[in-house]
Amino acid sequence: MARSTADTTTRDRLLTAAIDVFAAKGYHGAIVDDIVAASGTSKGAFYHYFPSKQGIFLTLMDALADLVEQGAEGAIAVEHGALAKVEAALRVVLETAAAQRDLAKILLVEAVGLGPTLEQKRLEIHRRFARVIQGHLDRAVREGSIPRQDTALAAQAWIGALVEVITQWLMADGQDLRARLPALRALLLRSIGAEAAGPRDAGGRERSARASARPVRRRGSGR
Repeated sequence: MARSTADTTTRDRLLTAAIDVFAAKGYHGAIVDDIVAASGTSKGAFYHYFPSKQGIFLTLMDALADLVEQGAEGAIAVEHGALAKVEAALRVVLETAAAQRDLAKILLVEAVGLGPTLEQKRLEIHRRFARVIQGHLDRAVREGSIPRQDTALAAQAWIGALVEVITQWLMADGQDLRARLPALRALLLRSIGAEAAGPRDAGGRERSARASARPVRRRGSGR
């Protein structure tokens, strides 16, 4: 049965408040009363939707994962070729983290070391996205875009790199996460034996880095 508009609004207010409270106070420092006060609702409303502080925290972890997955699906759908699709997914991960900084902090910083239930959820989300990356890398191998390799290991390494880059950004204010995409993209593509695409030509087609770096021969130079 679909939730009523009032139910959805109350639940969303609690979730929005929880993001702010967890980001400001951390998991251990936050209490249910903080979330209730910030949301302008009641304890009864909180426990109607969530069993505990841990319960709403788990919901927020899933919410960020769902945001990334939905964005990635849309970006992937318009791309052609396995490598282009996985690059699109990479871009969406960074863009979503940049747009949802507090939510990203909850998943990648606050969720670490909070006990077996939350740790299992964190690992489950990492594995969920590693499987998506692996699927596109497998396709890239079949297409001949990259050499045969252990794509499961490569996908895990990509997830590890993404998590570390985003975590370092979360801990350092004033930096633009999206500005790190070109260098990260090039590093990850090289790690699987693929060359990063170079600048696009006037017709919108991508030129290889090697071609774009080729010196222009002057007329009459004899070289």
